[in-house]
Amino acid sequence: MSSHREAPEISKDPVADSADLYAFVSPDRPDHVTIIANYVPLQGPDGGPNFYEFGDDVLYQIKVDNNGDGNADVTFNLSFRSELAIPSSFLYNDGPIESLNSPSWNRRQYYSISMTANGKTTKLGSNLACPPCNIGPLSTPDYPKLASEAVYSLGAGRKVFAGQRADGFYVDLGAIFDLGDLRPLANLHATFGLPKLAAGKGVNSTRYLNVHSIALQVPITDLTKGGVMPKGALDPAATIGVWTTASRHKARVWDSSNQAYTDSGPWVQISRLGNPLINEVIIPLGNKDRWNRSAPAGDSGFAANYENPELSNLLPILYPGAFPNLAAYNATKKPRADIVAILLTGIPTGVVSPGFQNYTGTVQADQLRLNVAIPPASKPSPLGVVGGDVAGFPNGRRVFDDVVSIELRALAGATLPLVDKSFKADGAVGVVSDGLDGSDEAYLSVFPYLGVPTSGYEVRVA
Repeated sequence: MSSHREAPEISKDPVADSADLYAFVSPDRPDHVTIIANYVPLQGPDGGPNFYEFGDDVLYQIKVDNNGDGNADVTFNLSFRSELAIPSSFLYNDGPIESLNSPSWNRRQYYSISMTANGKTTKLGSNLACPPCNIGPLSTPDYPKLASEAVYSLGAGRKVFAGQRADGFYVDLGAIFDLGDLRPLANLHATFGLPKLAAGKGVNSTRYLNVHSIALQVPITDLTKGGVMPKGALDPAATIGVWTTASRHKARVWDSSNQAYTDSGPWVQISRLGNPLINEVIIPLGNKDRWNRSAPAGDSGFAANYENPELSNLLPILYPGAFPNLAAYNATKKPRADIVAILLTGIPTGVVSPGFQNYTGTVQADQLRLNVAIPPASKPSPLGVVGGDVAGFPNGRRVFDDVVSIELRALAGATLPLVDKSFKADGAVGVVSDGLDGSDEAYLSVFPYLGVPTSGYEVRVA
């Protein structure tokens, strides 16, 4: 999935596992950018009595590069603490939770947020409450109200929310990791002598699962170099690079006398995420943990995996005869300059269209690049730039963008003609997809945009 359980070590530490990252110009506030970082992936809604929460011992950071060097120029820092209101009870709540100060709510979580820019750290908020998890109709009878109470104004036009949301990422996980057995292409699949199957719609593996989201909405001028409002899409100051990280203290010791852990030493990064599906699909298994611990500024060390992506080489084998042009190109061993541009440097002016770019320079770094001067689309396409909508992925990422289909098509050769005019994409590229388009997701039209989490009481039917 986008970054759910994508590496061996972080899969054992879900509270620090960055699952998805979104960055887009806010459709209802186009002079603001919304950034959403999801953690604690694959939450079963009925996971009581210890329901899900952020890690009290984890430092969560959202980082922005606005000068193209692969290092953070603006950082938002969040730390959490939990407390019990009814320590004698085994229950998460012993009655309905009707507000964020309800006496029936036992396990609560609060957080502080600060912003670091120009060498100065400014506290934006403290003791802000996360909403409870969505337990069910008796415990959380009006969950949208509880969630709305947890949206805080931080002044200067900034908003923040931290808490449980529906996982808005959609993917047919079972098909993709069954050797790329994409259901819409099933009638093309003849690998290993298996019989051809009838093509069908994908199965959304995350349909009823939840995540914990950190959502920020800030003025564009909080993020750009020099705090300027870009003059247009071709302004070099218009493009920013965004990623999220999670860190733990270097040392942890159990104090048996106090029955508590003591953390010490510097913070050490153990998880990061910029573009979707990178550590999942691009980075090989032997390097995944190292990639999570490294910084974007050093991503040139992983460039060979972008230049020669494994899945691009596998597609003609998995679907014999469906991708002859891609197979011929792979045989030349030419580096995939299109994948490098899309995911490591951004797309220069004129490659997609004369008025589009999200280029940050020659430094290769995995960042979600967003041109903040491109307004929200009036008729957005979930296929983003591939679908003719330059306000969508890989120009940032909106909650509904079909990043699986976009990246699969790019790997299958859809974007190669942009950098190699002699290459003609195979006809099968147009149907490369996991068969999902997000139409079964219930997104919000306002901040924090991700939908109401599935409750533990709900009956879930695939």
